[in-house]
Amino acid sequence: MDFSAYQQLRFERRANGVLLITLDRPEKYNAADEVMHGELARVWTDVSQDPETRVAVVTGAGKAFSAGGDLAMVQRMAGDHARVSHMLEEMSALVYTMVDCTKPIVSAINGVAVGAGTVVALLADIAICAEDARIGDGHVKLGVAAGDHAALIWPLLAGMAKARYYLLTGEMISGAEAERIGMVAKALPREQVLPEAIRVAETLGTGAQQAIRFTKRTLNNWLRAQGPIFEQSAAYEMLGFLGPDVLEGAAALEEKRSPEFPSAK
Repeated sequence: MDFSAYQQLRFERRANGVLLITLDRPEKYNAADEVMHGELARVWTDVSQDPETRVAVVTGAGKAFSAGGDLAMVQRMAGDHARVSHMLEEMSALVYTMVDCTKPIVSAINGVAVGAGTVVALLADIAICAEDARIGDGHVKLGVAAGDHAALIWPLLAGMAKARYYLLTGEMISGAEAERIGMVAKALPREQVLPEAIRVAETLGTGAQQAIRFTKRTLNNWLRAQGPIFEQSAAYEMLGFLGPDVLEGAAALEEKRSPEFPSAK
């Protein structure tokens, strides 16, 4: 498999069939614009089909895992039916290609992970997080429903009470707290996150491949069973991009102030 066509994802082959994938837009804290979001939506199919890869590790370049959706992309989407419709399809592709990827995925959450970054971080089969990282789903603070992946997996990972709290408030969670409530498998000092993710990946890469892959496939039926919930959340999120609140939410983020949503007046 030739990964050279990717622009914002960097690939490095490691021993024992491990493919290290780095979100590589550090000057923007690896925020996903249209290019990166599209690449994240198709890379897992390529990983699944790559005969040299037995397990993938995904991390972020620089200080962040991913700062979510690029604000300029959000502003381009607002009120644009064609862009919103395309994003709805791409969002579904990102989620389902991760769920359906035949190879195990390990995330090394080295820093902040929000929005699209949280999708990749938490839909990975094994998530290893820096204790001081910050994880969150801030859709409601932007003025749209919590779509992407959140309604799909947060209740399964942390339980409904915690999912309701964090998704309705948009508050962030530290890596240490994320481990405590079951959002991630491990929380470690930041400098240990990637080495531990590689160690885990090499364990998977040298294990019984069919057994590991079939176990992943079976466990992910929990996610497939929630497909209608995910589809509804994604549609509601995209509907929000056609309303007035998202314009105020994006402006508030850009101006670093609290939003004054039209729907709350």
